[in-house]
Amino acid sequence: MTRTRSLLLVGRLILGGVIFYAAYVKLRAPWITFAASLNGYGILPENALEPVAKTLPWCELALGITLLSGFWLRWSALFASLMLGFFFSMMVRSYAMGLKIDCGCFGPGEALGPKTMLRDGLLVAVAVAVTIGAFRARRRPVEAPTHTAPGDAELTHSTRS
Repeated sequence: MTRTRSLLLVGRLILGGVIFYAAYVKLRAPWITFAASLNGYGILPENALEPVAKTLPWCELALGITLLSGFWLRWSALFASLMLGFFFSMMVRSYAMGLKIDCGCFGPGEALGPKTMLRDGLLVAVAVAVTIGAFRARRRPVEAPTHTAPGDAELTHSTRS
């Protein structure tokens, strides 16, 4: 296994494991707890809080499993990058506005602050790196054999009878 493929594997396992764990923690708590964290960001209307709080953890769980398995890696990594990028931008916005809210990333009780911002920023970087690596790995052409078997030369020359 090449170094690049090894790094892609490690990045994919870290990313998938973190997303899987985040979903697991949210699913173990009552949905209303996650809805309260979402409400703190002030970006969803009241009537959207319940469906998002009930659905998003299941989507994260599926994404975590997909990343861990390596199935549809390019697309699952791209989705993870977009999702985490959006979440991170909402965290930056909320922190800049001075909101004292729960991050909501790993369930209740985690205040939004410099540590959560650093952790999630690094997670976005890992997601982007995995996405780039997955797309590059897919693009590499399969090398054709460089040797010819005995008798191949005769097939390329036409003979007259």
